Amino acid sequence: MKNNHRNRIRGTTPEIEQAARNLRKNLTPAETLLWEALRNKQLEGLRFRCQHPVGNFILDFYCPSCKLVVELDGEIHTHQTDYDDDRTAKLVEYGYKVLRFRNEQVIDDLPKVLAEIRRVAFWPP
Repeated sequence: MKNNHRNRIRGTTPEIEQAARNLRKNLTPAETLLWEALRNKQLEGLRFRCQHPVGNFILDFYCPSCKLVVELDGEIHTHQTDYDDDRTAKLVEYGYKVLRFRNEQVIDDLPKVLAEIRRVAFWPP
């Protein structure tokens, strides 16, 4: 008999998946700007997912072909650096490459951000 439930990626729950859907509908200005540049394989043909659930995390942007996670940090992240560091370490344990940018970097210099994403995406594992 066929299983009607979708496979969960690294323990993802329906609640996390619903939260990801909600976040996709309410992107920050910086997330919207970056998503417009990444969506539809616009960056070197790489397919990115927006607000992608993995385990208990929701990744801002994720490229499965190169296991690249791109996280954008708003003001709240200046007060939660330990959490962000632990989260990054856990993602690296899973085998992901993780890039973090401040919202201001995306808004003020999108070409530089895209160049760094491109560089890391094609960097050997």
